[in-house]
Amino acid sequence: MSELVAFGEHKARWVTISLDEYESMKSTIEVLSDPELMEQIKESREDFKAGRFKTLQNLLKESESKD
Repeated sequence: MSELVAFGEHKARWVTISLDEYESMKSTIEVLSDPELMEQIKESREDFKAGRFKTLQNLLKESESKD
């Protein structure tokens, strides 16, 4: 049996958050931990800065004209 040794006072701090916030944080960590997703985000930002995107209004117009 091992002996328990204490090294000073332990001061635990607790944070209470909603389940929705917790799930959101987990999802964010998953995205940030995925190199492929991070590369896609980087490319999307570059496309946006270069003007390579369509507005929702234009997409809706295109969709209506195809019907």
